[in-house]
Amino acid sequence: MAFLPISKQDMQSRGWAQCDFVYVIGDAYVDHPSFAPAIISRVLEDAGYKVGIISQPDWKNPASVTVLGEPRLGFLVCGGNMDSMVNHYAVSKKRRANDAYTPGGVMGKRPDYATTVYCNLIRRTYRTLPIIIGGIEASLRRLAHYDYWQNKLKRSILLDSQADLLVYGMGERAILEVADALNSGMDACDITYIDGTVFKTKAPDDAVPSVTLPGFSEMQADKTLYAKSFSIQYRSTDPILSKRLLEPYPDGRFVVQNPPQKPLTQKEMDHIYDLPYMRTYHPSYEALGGVPAISEVKFSLVSTRGCFGACSFCALTFHQGRIIQSRSHESLLREAKQLTDDPDFKGYIHDVGGPTANFRQPACAKQLRSGACPNRQCLFPTPCPNMKADHSDYLALLRKLRALPKVKKVFIRSGIRFDYLLADADDEFFRELVQYHISGQLKVAPEHVAPAVLDCMGKPRHKVYSAFCEKYAHLNREYGLPQFIVPYLMSSHPGSTLKEAVILAEYLRDTGHRPQQVQDFYPTPSTLSTVMYYTGLDPRTMKPVYVPTNPHEKAMQRALIQFRDPKNYDLVFEALHKAGREDLIGYDKKCLIRPRKQQPLEQRRQPRRK
Repeated sequence: MAFLPISKQDMQSRGWAQCDFVYVIGDAYVDHPSFAPAIISRVLEDAGYKVGIISQPDWKNPASVTVLGEPRLGFLVCGGNMDSMVNHYAVSKKRRANDAYTPGGVMGKRPDYATTVYCNLIRRTYRTLPIIIGGIEASLRRLAHYDYWQNKLKRSILLDSQADLLVYGMGERAILEVADALNSGMDACDITYIDGTVFKTKAPDDAVPSVTLPGFSEMQADKTLYAKSFSIQYRSTDPILSKRLLEPYPDGRFVVQNPPQKPLTQKEMDHIYDLPYMRTYHPSYEALGGVPAISEVKFSLVSTRGCFGACSFCALTFHQGRIIQSRSHESLLREAKQLTDDPDFKGYIHDVGGPTANFRQPACAKQLRSGACPNRQCLFPTPCPNMKADHSDYLALLRKLRALPKVKKVFIRSGIRFDYLLADADDEFFRELVQYHISGQLKVAPEHVAPAVLDCMGKPRHKVYSAFCEKYAHLNREYGLPQFIVPYLMSSHPGSTLKEAVILAEYLRDTGHRPQQVQDFYPTPSTLSTVMYYTGLDPRTMKPVYVPTNPHEKAMQRALIQFRDPKNYDLVFEALHKAGREDLIGYDKKCLIRPRKQQPLEQRRQPRRK
């Protein structure tokens, strides 16, 4: 086992005169299956292709992408495990101080819009070589999309990057088909038939069943058309039911999205995760302090892919799809035994999960046969009658992992979908979750309590979360465990006026929760919530949605969640006045804040905006 080449010297030590593919990535080189470039490069290596890695090249210097020479088949480009703009900027658009995917956590080692910048850098030297882009940044920008940081509708990243082909979603099968096509001598422009890819053309094939989306120029002029387009895209994430999507552009070109790849079989998943990963960062980073992101995943197990939870603010449905794909117990146990042999292993497996930890099989029997319903969500607004809530397989897996030598505890830190948990008539998993798999506190994501906001979020009614909390408290009392719940809450999501924000504050008052951190809604590419933010419409229904966009109003909504913090007093005071809830200013136990000192309530003036 060895890392893939990062220099000509590494190539020479392997006896390579030339790479088949040079993979340019925006992160440090971490050869671990939680990092997408590691999986793609190892899958290609397993198929017999020679892959070299250029990590975080100097985007101001064209020579930085030539250090491995000209590849035989082409360049692969990935902006990183995160969208580069989310990696760089908080929701306030202020620059973040650290980058967990860079050696030493140093910020500034990759450009904004990294995928596009790297591709244009490559094109300056290699005019005709194929460039294939993938990863989360490319996947979620594969068609026209709203860009929060520039506050405008942007065209497909395939056009701005000058790449030849885009692989979206989890791209192992697609990248192998692309590699084989290039290796057979095909021109990149002729690779138009592979599921899970996006290409550009001036002459779409009329013989292939397709749906033509609104044109880019028309969507720029009318946000309603963009909402309608995204609604079609969102319903086209199923590999069985989806057709080709054609997006016209003013220059006569079309960006064409092929249907998604079919779900991987369990055997395919096992093989991918059994490949010979080094499971850590490249040793050249040791002197720089290592790569911080490895600490979150080094002793964790990826059990599944896909998510049928379909929260509006999450891009998982758009990226991985709704059909759950899972690894076998045997594969996970093999990896767990590898973890226990690591000198740094202290006896704790930090996580066994995926996008949603307690999803281990498709939501219903028909999904693999007929696809996920395009007009019905599995859990929202209530669980579908066809959904099978069953934790028995996950529970059996956790029991096997707990029984391994050297394992003291197996934690579950991926999200638990509490409505799915309650839908299971057998509470055995819930009981063992409480007994064995929590480190003092369980983090769950109700996100809000107001019905109007929960509807926009695609989350269950608050009574479902309340029932979960009651059951959780009951089990902890039964087992004599002092464990509690930490709820994730979001402010300023579409649908939330100050009225809804006050309702959330009242809930926190009544439960005694004191959130240390608050997440403002972040409009990232290709989520339902982002489309609501940009268009003011819910693309599922095309009905208007209230959207808080004013920074001062968003600050008030955030302050209401932390109304106990003295530094938020003025904002909370103003918010309660604007919401017509002066009844919550006073000395009663139901009040959120007290009146201003030495000033009668009726004489108090509303504070100025800062």
